[in-house]
Amino acid sequence: MTDVSPRSSSDAAVPGPSDEPFVPAIHLDRSSPVPLYHQIAQPLEELITSGRLEPGQLIEDEVSMAHRLSVSRPTARRALQDLVGRGLLTRRRGVGTRVTPSHVRRQLSLTSLNDDLVKAGFDPRTEVLSYEVKLAQEEESALLGCPVDTEIVSIERRRWINDRRLALLRNLLPAKIAPSFTELSSQGLYACLEERGIHPVSARQSVGARNATAEDADQLGVEPGAALLTMERTAYDASGSVVEHGAHIYNAELYSFQVTLTAE
Repeated sequence: MTDVSPRSSSDAAVPGPSDEPFVPAIHLDRSSPVPLYHQIAQPLEELITSGRLEPGQLIEDEVSMAHRLSVSRPTARRALQDLVGRGLLTRRRGVGTRVTPSHVRRQLSLTSLNDDLVKAGFDPRTEVLSYEVKLAQEEESALLGCPVDTEIVSIERRRWINDRRLALLRNLLPAKIAPSFTELSSQGLYACLEERGIHPVSARQSVGARNATAEDADQLGVEPGAALLTMERTAYDASGSVVEHGAHIYNAELYSFQVTLTAE
């Protein structure tokens, strides 16, 4: 059996964002082994990732969707929540379910966030919030693989896209290779290092998630408790020396990591 929505079509032109909910054409094959929630989420995902549904567009609510498609409300809710979890939709009480504004989907690789944003067509802006030259304490010396009291630079930056706060970036570097405050205000850290002949060739990186503290919320313009992605990276040059250590947090509403997997 197949259910077809008569009100919209994924093959037709999709209007710009408005407060009129977009009702997607959903074709359900109830004999298919593919779960119904996935059959609902997939066409919406295609419309969003292709850019045919504009950021901010209101989406049909789960109650209406469940009734229209003759599925349970939990099935409709899971379809929408699946897209929320991947950063494609945003759900807020009193606002409804809307297409997430300008979401950044970044492959995990040894590259600069600033360079990746430029390549993806964004116009990023960076604020250098703090720039401190100091002597490494025990924890910092362990992170950078240098003796205690080695001169290092601690940097905190905030990255913006489309007038929204995307990320808070904290980095430690040996002072002898660290870019200046002015350089970091105009380009990415790795671009600055390249200009100094410093080439990171490997890194140890971990990705996680947590909820925003009050300080995080103030820095990133999100609600306390909002979902954040975290990334910690230590990058090395060809000799095995530490180039930089970074501890970054990202607004999960605007940002996600992607990993390409291959079979052996």
